[in-house]
Amino acid sequence: MSGKLVGSILVIIALIAGAALYYLQVYHFYEPVTATGEDDVQMTTLVSGQPETVLYDDFEAIDATSSPIRYRSCFTTPISLALATETYVAYERAEPLEAPGWFDCFDADALGAALQDGTALAFLGTANITYGIDRIIALTEDGRGYAWHQINPCGEKLFDGEPLPDDCPPPPERTE
Repeated sequence: MSGKLVGSILVIIALIAGAALYYLQVYHFYEPVTATGEDDVQMTTLVSGQPETVLYDDFEAIDATSSPIRYRSCFTTPISLALATETYVAYERAEPLEAPGWFDCFDADALGAALQDGTALAFLGTANITYGIDRIIALTEDGRGYAWHQINPCGEKLFDGEPLPDDCPPPPERTE
């Protein structure tokens, strides 16, 4: 076999593997979330400390079972930022995670900039929706809302294999 033939075969295999890897990462694992119309958007209240359903419309979401932080959603809400700050628990460490490019309602860079300049505010949706993972809700001045999952401080320590701080709930038992 000539070197050109072997080289060509290797390039073709690499292209096929690269295309497959790209497809798997960007498209394959994500699935649309079917809206229930009742409890798709919840935020933790200051009064009860528990998540409660908020008014929302135009709900669109994706999720994947391959990772607990792949959830993203977009919606609209009549809740003003002033009402939200008086009613719901603020989330100081919000960092929107990138969504696949085809899920075009969720722009993590624009949302991050809006959180930085104060035209959007982040709130705790549900703490430990999966142990170590919080659902974050961000609302903008113009009534748009976004949600994503983010690793919380307890999750960071657990996933790094470090001792958990005293204020963390006990982790679930591992089944192997």
